[in-house]
Amino acid sequence: MKTDDAPTSAPATCGSCASDQQGPPTVLMLDLPDLDRRSEALVRAQLGQITGIEDLSLDSCTGRLSVRHRLSSTTPILDALLAIGVKGTVAKDGESSSPAGCGKPTVSSGVTSCRAPVAASSPPSPPSTGNTSRLLISNMDCPTEEGLIRKRLEKIKGIEQLNFDLMNRRLDVQHTSVDLAGILAALHEIGMQASVEREAGPSPRGQATYLIEKMDCPTEEAMLRKALEGMAGVDALQFDLLSRTLVVSHGLPSEAPITAAIERLGLSPVLQDHNDPAPAVTKEFGTGITKAEWLRMAAAGVLALGAEALAFSGMEESSMPVIAASLAAIALGGTATLHKGWIALRTLSLNMNLLMTIAVIGAALIGQWPEAAVVIWLFGVAEMIEAMSLDRARNAIRKLMDLAPETALLRQSDGRWAEVKADTVTIGGIVRVRPGERIALDGVVVSGKSAVNQAPITGESMPVEKNPGDTVYAGTINERGTLEFEVRARKGDTTLDRIARSVQEAQGQRAPTQRFVDRFASVYTPAVFVLALGIAIIPPLVAGGDWYDWTYKALVLLVIACPCALVISTPVTVVSGLAAAAKRGILVKGGLYLEQGRLLKAVALDKTGTLTHGKPVLTDTVELGPLSRQEVLRIAASLDALSEHPVATAIVRAYGDQPHADVQAFEALAGRGVKGAIDGETYYIGNQRLANELGVTNERVLQLLEQMEAQAKTAVVLSTATQALGVLAVADTVRESSKVAVAQLRQLGVEPVMLTGDNKKTAQAVAAQVGISDARGEMLPHDKLLAIEAMAAQGPVGMVGDGVNDAPALAKASIGFAMGAAGTDTAIETADVALMQDDLRKLPEFIALSHRVGNVLRANIAFAIGTKAVFMVLTFTGHASLWLAILADMGASLVVVFNGLRLLRAPGERDKVQ
Repeated sequence: MKTDDAPTSAPATCGSCASDQQGPPTVLMLDLPDLDRRSEALVRAQLGQITGIEDLSLDSCTGRLSVRHRLSSTTPILDALLAIGVKGTVAKDGESSSPAGCGKPTVSSGVTSCRAPVAASSPPSPPSTGNTSRLLISNMDCPTEEGLIRKRLEKIKGIEQLNFDLMNRRLDVQHTSVDLAGILAALHEIGMQASVEREAGPSPRGQATYLIEKMDCPTEEAMLRKALEGMAGVDALQFDLLSRTLVVSHGLPSEAPITAAIERLGLSPVLQDHNDPAPAVTKEFGTGITKAEWLRMAAAGVLALGAEALAFSGMEESSMPVIAASLAAIALGGTATLHKGWIALRTLSLNMNLLMTIAVIGAALIGQWPEAAVVIWLFGVAEMIEAMSLDRARNAIRKLMDLAPETALLRQSDGRWAEVKADTVTIGGIVRVRPGERIALDGVVVSGKSAVNQAPITGESMPVEKNPGDTVYAGTINERGTLEFEVRARKGDTTLDRIARSVQEAQGQRAPTQRFVDRFASVYTPAVFVLALGIAIIPPLVAGGDWYDWTYKALVLLVIACPCALVISTPVTVVSGLAAAAKRGILVKGGLYLEQGRLLKAVALDKTGTLTHGKPVLTDTVELGPLSRQEVLRIAASLDALSEHPVATAIVRAYGDQPHADVQAFEALAGRGVKGAIDGETYYIGNQRLANELGVTNERVLQLLEQMEAQAKTAVVLSTATQALGVLAVADTVRESSKVAVAQLRQLGVEPVMLTGDNKKTAQAVAAQVGISDARGEMLPHDKLLAIEAMAAQGPVGMVGDGVNDAPALAKASIGFAMGAAGTDTAIETADVALMQDDLRKLPEFIALSHRVGNVLRANIAFAIGTKAVFMVLTFTGHASLWLAILADMGASLVVVFNGLRLLRAPGERDKVQ
């Protein structure tokens, strides 16, 4: 959705407030039952264009919209909502008046207003649904820990919702508690190492609260006082060494200088204020495995295998040397697993750590000490390798943020250039980027020319030329030439930040396959545990079987039954797919859409701006009289230079920078064209109606006009009062990439359909050029919505558009695609999938990637379940041992992880639609 089609605001003029007020403003309360994530931003954009609306507030949780306005009727508001497919009904609160006044202009939801002081009659604020705190849990690596945490925290009163992000070790806790101490204590009880990244609730204006984990004693306090007390704008400091917090009262427009000053001391501050953008990804944890841990695990392996070797050499498995070596191996390599198993038992969480603990203890109790040691050592090694593998998926997202440099060359007030931290640069600052450097922030070029590699943002393979007035994005690379640009987005709000944050949020949402696997594992694990218990007890009791043999088989079954490979396969694959799409300039808003893409049966395509370039260009210049083609174009451009009509603009643009003729006695002929005198001769340029009035439409002219109209072109005639001199045609040209994309969609089994508001003849002409057989013209937004509903009845359908008029259809489609979303907040926030550049070939590329993700998911699940089924059979036939079972489980886990990570590789020829 482009900004010119979907403006985010239309500021009302504040000027002399008193003169505009004919009475008190009215507050209209509406219920929007159909409100969803995609339409919320569009409601703000649509209503922001209506003159007379002073302020609006929207609660997406309750669907309640409050509009403060000075309109004589509410009809324009309701009509504007209907135009984007949102039905609003007047709430029981109805309408109320607010006292007039001329307070300071305020901004709410993107609408500037002359807002009166708050009074008792103002609409009440919607009730809070809880606060959200963000925690970093450094040892939360896989769904096992998630299940443990979920079970423990859901018992705490006041916790409303838990949102896990395993890839970045984050947990968002929505709660009604003010104090996080209880939550942190509960996590500590189950062995989770948690710290607060962001506390709930904003700090008061002019006050910044920092969590400084390294602030332990008065020495750090003295350092901070020295750094901050002399800083301009800082009013007061309040230290709390026990909770390691610092409250800074200040009068600065931003906390960035304070944060930078603390960072220079090496104290790693965390700003506890959700008004600032949350970091897109967590700090780098590395693998979390130290050299000492690897050495300890190596020693445990030597001891475990040594115990096994002693047993093979003929020594009794219950002899003291064998037991001593086994116990040492368990102590060195299995303490963490046993501790987690104890926590799982205490909290009654049936997870793989508990299964492994029972298996190891059981093996020791029946005298299989070497196998107990080898099993727990192999499990520990598998956990460490798995953690390293998962870090690769995590780093795929973190690398997005590494693209933007931490510093920028900023022009100072005295005109000199100084390198500063990028997060201290404010909007409006002028930044210089030299050849070969990465661009630190989003902005608009003010001087210089260069080519910029935009692949990290849009996925474009070729550098894009940048001139004054063009937009540049953080994370892109300046190829040649020096550029100076005005900053338009601060660090944390750039397009790159929004992409990383969207991918981060998307991978935190469970994909359909992952939800299925989680449900399956929740039933499968207890079932296998009961089965193992039955195998250990029933045969010896009922059939007189050997207790040792059947207990051993039960322990083998417990080990092979661990659902780790099955559960870990889906999140790794989905995250890899999301990161791979982001590399290609395709922003996917959740695993649901990544999986659904391969199921699409049809895709509806808007015409203007999607299949075509979205702006008219001169396509034909045909001379008919004594003038040459170049002279026809010169006279036409000279006349049209004084007109603002889109057709005239296209003709002038085609003529370029060449000198225009001097036009005298210029006159606009309403609804027909223009006329003017050049070198003493009066010329006319206009539509067929004007040519008919002048009597210059001979058979040749009529033939040309009909021919060009059939090709979806707008034709004008240049003439004198007695003779036609030429016919010029203007059209919104089709993108070459659209033809390729339509062909690729068909190869993937997806039927493309064109939906456009243009006339049917134009729709048919454009459809013929790109290869679409089903083209529907003269469609209003409501018609597009009905068309999508009809197509959805036949199977999943996608909708591709770039304007607010496409919003109802985008919202109704199974997947809504936004074209050319780079730098557009509304598109990135509202679309299910945002194609970051104006290239429709990204659509079949996304569907092809979705097919690959689906294939990998199915292969991983089949492999994980198949491996377990084979080894369960081997268990009953007596051919599987404990150490072989854990080796198989470890191998299965690593195979599915690395298979999922294959999606991260750079796109090659095999990834492209043939």
